Amino acid sequence: MEKKKSNISMAVIKRLPKYHRYLGELLKNDVDRISSKELSEKIGFTASQIRQDLNCFGDFGQQGYGYNVKDLYNEISGILGLSKDYKTIIIGAGNIGQAIANYTRFERLGFSLDGIFDANPKVIGIRIRDVEIQDIDNLTDFLNKNKINIGIICVPKNSAQKVCNALVENGVKGIWNFAPTDLIVPEDVVVENVHLSESLLTLTYLLKDREQ
Repeated sequence: MEKKKSNISMAVIKRLPKYHRYLGELLKNDVDRISSKELSEKIGFTASQIRQDLNCFGDFGQQGYGYNVKDLYNEISGILGLSKDYKTIIIGAGNIGQAIANYTRFERLGFSLDGIFDANPKVIGIRIRDVEIQDIDNLTDFLNKNKINIGIICVPKNSAQKVCNALVENGVKGIWNFAPTDLIVPEDVVVENVHLSESLLTLTYLLKDREQ
């Protein structure tokens, strides 16, 4: 594979997980190769868009042959950073935190759930898939003893920055934020925000646009 080019747009990067998912499904169905046209029919992007996206990272296909599904899947896995394992923790064991903790596909992608933390005495001590919910007061000590790659923040808005600061101060470099607020972090920390209400409002805009 060619060296990754710089200045790749976020739109291209956000399409990569969809390629990865569809290619994984093709592998499960024993599909060995696929053309950009055939892939476009399955994934919903144009064949031209698929070729342009993949060309940002290297020359994967062969004219007249298409793409080797397994090779392309493995290449995209590497581009997405899935060639290594990631240790994660969840802060906030409410509905969203528990739903994430119960999502088994994360393990298949190489993400281990190493801890869950909450301030609510009613949930402390409960186990979710063999991981015991701990008191959030134990968070700093836990981070000092364990190398955690990703912190998943599922706490209310007014607590999110404080939790974020604790993660950053203890060496966590990746934050998956489900709190409805924008976090302030140093340049060497990466934050991916998942604002559920913003996603829902995007849906209502598209519905309105379709009706018009």
